Amino acid sequence: MPEPDAFAQESNQNQLQESYLKTLDQLEEGGLIKGKVIQVDSEYVYLDLGLKSEGKVLVEEFREVPSIGDTVVTVLIKREGRHGEVIISKKKADMKVFWKSLREAFNSGEPVNGKVTKTVKGGFEVDLGHGARAFCPISKMDVQRVNDPEKYVGLESLFIIDRLYSEKKINIVLTRRLYLERLIEKNRTEFFNTVSIGDTVEGCIKNFTSFGTFVDLGGFDGLLHMNDMSWGHVTRPKDYVKKGQKIELKVIRLDPEGKKINLSLKHFQLDPWSTFEEKYHVNQIIKGRITRLTDFGAFIEIEEGIEGLAHISELSWVKRVKHPKDLLRVGDECEAMILGYDIPQGRISLGLKQVLPNAWDDIAIKYALGTKGRWIVKKTTNMGAFVELEEGIDAFLHVDDLSWARKIRNVNTVLTENEPIDAVVIDIDSEERKIRVGVKQLEENPWMKFSDEFPQSSIVEGEITYKTDFGIFVKVAGGIEGLIHKNNLIESKGENPDEKLATYKIGDKLRAIVNEINPNKQKLSLSIRELRYREEQAEISKYMNNKEEGEDSYTLADMLEDKQDS
Repeated sequence: MPEPDAFAQESNQNQLQESYLKTLDQLEEGGLIKGKVIQVDSEYVYLDLGLKSEGKVLVEEFREVPSIGDTVVTVLIKREGRHGEVIISKKKADMKVFWKSLREAFNSGEPVNGKVTKTVKGGFEVDLGHGARAFCPISKMDVQRVNDPEKYVGLESLFIIDRLYSEKKINIVLTRRLYLERLIEKNRTEFFNTVSIGDTVEGCIKNFTSFGTFVDLGGFDGLLHMNDMSWGHVTRPKDYVKKGQKIELKVIRLDPEGKKINLSLKHFQLDPWSTFEEKYHVNQIIKGRITRLTDFGAFIEIEEGIEGLAHISELSWVKRVKHPKDLLRVGDECEAMILGYDIPQGRISLGLKQVLPNAWDDIAIKYALGTKGRWIVKKTTNMGAFVELEEGIDAFLHVDDLSWARKIRNVNTVLTENEPIDAVVIDIDSEERKIRVGVKQLEENPWMKFSDEFPQSSIVEGEITYKTDFGIFVKVAGGIEGLIHKNNLIESKGENPDEKLATYKIGDKLRAIVNEINPNKQKLSLSIRELRYREEQAEISKYMNNKEEGEDSYTLADMLEDKQDS
């Protein structure tokens, strides 16, 4: 009989063998098995798998040779080889783990590492490792439009698995854009959660627009508006920042809902308006530089960050300025007076003319009433013409002041622009800056002379100069025109005024009686009807006088004959 110790030892060995066989039976070929590194030589890495025999793996299957004690995952190829040894593979285990992790990443949406190896039709080929090749469409490579695909070759990045399917062979489609969008949104959310207005942040100048530049804050943009680059007037953002420049900026506005961030460069400096009243006051004359010219005035920079407006009406005392560019140029240095200011609104009202003498202050002395001269006609209008007395000082010549007698209907028939004309000052208003001149006032008023020579009821001779629907105009002594209304053309009640009017022609000579004369209003009314009536009354009076003297031989027929002879 065997000794008890020997029996116990044999029993333990049987148990271990049974346990080993049971464990070996539980292991499936192709399944994963872990082991600890117990030895490493130039050819193999030896693993304790907890089995009867250790396993070994070629060193070349490892990217990095493990150290003794490290745990290594392998695949069980065979439970027992030809010589009873366990056959395992590290390479196949890595592949199995890789595809498992790839499937899990696809299901969970987690990113995977990849390297762009080359461009292909419609996109890029990406190496995911372990011999796995994937395709990334060009539209899904970046959040921005890809203009130069070749610059992405060699890029190592994270990708999201967009599609993972097998039709004869495994196909993988990736999207880097989705990964970047998620990363950008994550960074943006973190920015809004951690950054406050007034904080200083670092960014990279991305691209310019007409109103400023966008700054890359980590995949998402902030706006640096041109008005926030300097307290002064900014016309070219490129004068303050350069594309690709890394720069520190102040956060001045946050809008999480609209995902908008406004940044500032000027807020690193003190607002010059905060000390404005310490240096400037109303009626103070300052020096400045013209920065902008508009239809309504000129903008003048007093100092960096402080700009005022000189309205077009405040540029000259005497000149009618159509546009500030007629007097000023951008960049010119000038003097101006502060007329007013509004610090909360950041506005200053300036005047250029206030630093110059006002020609209108002594205009009433220089061009007193009755002053005569030869001046240039600058512009004609329907109502008259503007006459330049001197540069910036114009007088108005009304059409009614061109001639005492002539009714001028078209100014251009007697005046020509840029030609001289003799005139006299007839009215001046310095406060309203208005001067009137006249031409007819250089001569005696023929209306006064005519009214003296031909008072009401006088008989005048004249020539028809103009016909209208309501009568005829007749030129009489002194070149004066009088009107004979058509009702004053008829010689008897039975005549038709319109038919009578039609019998007259321009150029006809005639006699008429002065019905009404008003020299102040230059109005002369004539009448043929009244003339004929008075002539008839005179004939009747003559007949009656002859009758009283006994001249019986003078009859009504004689009177009519005398009338015809006259």
